[in-house]
Amino acid sequence: MSEPRIGLVLGGGGARGIVHVPVIEALDELGVRPAAIAGTSIGAIYGAGRSGGLSGADLRALTLASFGNRAAALAKLWTLRPKKFGDILTSGFGLGQIDPEKILAVFAGEAIRPRFEDLVVPLCVVATDFYGGREERLTSGDLRRAVAASMALPTVFRPVAIDGRILIDGGIVDPVPVEALPVEVDLVVAVDVASYPEPADGRAMPGALEAMFGASQLMMQQIAAARFARRPPDVLIRPPLNHVRVLDFLEAKKVLAAGEATKEEAKRRIGRLIEAHMVEPTARLEAPKKRRWLPGPLRGEASRR
Repeated sequence: MSEPRIGLVLGGGGARGIVHVPVIEALDELGVRPAAIAGTSIGAIYGAGRSGGLSGADLRALTLASFGNRAAALAKLWTLRPKKFGDILTSGFGLGQIDPEKILAVFAGEAIRPRFEDLVVPLCVVATDFYGGREERLTSGDLRRAVAASMALPTVFRPVAIDGRILIDGGIVDPVPVEALPVEVDLVVAVDVASYPEPADGRAMPGALEAMFGASQLMMQQIAAARFARRPPDVLIRPPLNHVRVLDFLEAKKVLAAGEATKEEAKRRIGRLIEAHMVEPTARLEAPKKRRWLPGPLRGEASRR
């Protein structure tokens, strides 16, 4: 009996998504390479790295290089400031005006391959069609732009245009995209890093941004629950990271340290699942000759309304 084809789903949730790294490391230590990956927002970033051939250890090193040193990270952000006063008037540098493609280039660089066609593991990146009001599944074309669109969180990043559509953060419509995996995977492992708000610094009353991000996390939880009802993952991992805020990327070391327990949990649960499948395989569709993605709205750059 051959080993099962595992589909990996990496959800959105801002800095909490750094814990995707220990989960990917768990799969590496089990000797498992995902057969396909689907990712939203921060999950799209790490999904693109893993699909491009980077190991969990590589992604950990990249994360620490990007956010492990506060001064260095802030210096990188400073390079993205408008160079001329006229740039502030025309494009702005305030609420929702940061270019996600530039952020991705500064912090991820060449770690993300240029195109989907360059990947070694099939990847589906999920974004939201702003004017279409629906999910957008991207599986071909410009990978870096697709990932930038998937992470374009309103109030932080500006939207991204792809193939005539205006796209924003995928977590708005599909925070843990289990349905975006191809139908032929045998087992689904999903990582949900959305959280429930917790009082910060002993304060019961949240600030404006904290309330806004907290409300979005509550909505993401409800959307994810509905998605799980339609396609339940075989393993659902929910790291206990409610205390980590959406933009706490400079706390990367602490998130990775907290993720060690999650890694061990993932190894145990996925290992047991693989063993059980080898004895009595889960009923799934047979793999067709050509990879098929689950039916969904507009896929890839060639899609049209």
